[in-house]
Amino acid sequence: MNEIVTIKDKQFEKFIEFGQIQAAIRRIAGEIDRDLRDKDPIFIAVLNGAFMFAGELMKEVTVPCEITFVRLASYQGTTTTNKVQEVLGLNESIENRTVVVVEDIVDSGNTMVALKKELNKFNPKEIKIATLLLKPDALKQELELDYVALEIPNDFIVGYGLDYDGYGRNLKDIYKIKP
Repeated sequence: MNEIVTIKDKQFEKFIEFGQIQAAIRRIAGEIDRDLRDKDPIFIAVLNGAFMFAGELMKEVTVPCEITFVRLASYQGTTTTNKVQEVLGLNESIENRTVVVVEDIVDSGNTMVALKKELNKFNPKEIKIATLLLKPDALKQELELDYVALEIPNDFIVGYGLDYDGYGRNLKDIYKIKP
């Protein structure tokens, strides 16, 4: 398992294999199907990081639903800027709809709190959050996460949609920074 990849000036070691990621996604897709049957949900995937997770999740979710994408930015290099900038907005109506935000990773929680605040302006019936990864030790916000595929320590990671300065998103597995 000790596979090492180099991205720009940093080395990363394999941390979570694709099969484990898929199993976790299947599990939360089952929870979503159970909870959102008859709710006509709209999934809002947060670009760029959640594109792989959203694609795999949509293959597993069986309830009738729609998906759309928003783009937010809150990272620079390996650290969070704690400022959320909405780059690309929402084009579909979410009024009186069950919204499921699909996020790649929740660490501080700042991005999700800011996004929920923005989405609430459009009067959704409810907002649920599905995240591929949660860093419980990094969480700084009071935030209810409805679907968490995997909990991880507070390491910087890449792969499966997550990046280091734009690189590494295409890796099938997830890698953590090598100390």
